[in-house]
Amino acid sequence: MDWYPLLNSLRIGLISTVIVFFIGIAAAYYIAKLPKAVKGALDVLLMLPLVLPPTVVGFLLLRVMGPKRILGAWFLETFGIKLTMNWWSAIFATTVVIFPLMYRTARGAFESFDENLAHAGQTLGLSNTYIFWKIRMNCCRQGILAGAVLAFARALGEYGATSMVSGYTPGKTATVSTTVYQLWQTGQDGLAFQWVLVNLAISFVVLLAVNLLEKSRERGR
Repeated sequence: MDWYPLLNSLRIGLISTVIVFFIGIAAAYYIAKLPKAVKGALDVLLMLPLVLPPTVVGFLLLRVMGPKRILGAWFLETFGIKLTMNWWSAIFATTVVIFPLMYRTARGAFESFDENLAHAGQTLGLSNTYIFWKIRMNCCRQGILAGAVLAFARALGEYGATSMVSGYTPGKTATVSTTVYQLWQTGQDGLAFQWVLVNLAISFVVLLAVNLLEKSRERGR
């Protein structure tokens, strides 16, 4: 059994999760402070990938990153880099798809934070950076970690946008999801079922981790 699809899926999932972890936290923190009208408009925009079909997300990315499109053509002509049909092309697609999960979960965690703790830190002369990382993030860590775990799980299962942006090439761009589809298409149901079992095992572990984090947060409250 070739384990490349699993290793590639884990690699893409981990990189994408790290990216959305920091971007999602930053967006959640600053947007939560904005006026309601502006916050509502930005919420709609940032949450769109969560409700759009993944194939639509992939199509929109191709309109930007394709070799004959503005961004894709510029990278190809300037650096000789093709932004699509590589293993790392899936990172772009996966990051866009999982961002809303991280953003929304982080924002919920920040909104439940008791601002009196931050005010108390300010009266003690603590810097805003210290208050954010040592107080705010410490109090919100379970919710934020749960969002990161969910985002990672979603990244592992991403198929629609990933298949459109990076395609399927065995040993190069194959992921668990695209491999299952290709094996089913070619009538190799036995191998496809093995990958389904692998995916189910990973999903079980991820959901167990989320539940443990949720219970930990409830005990903390």
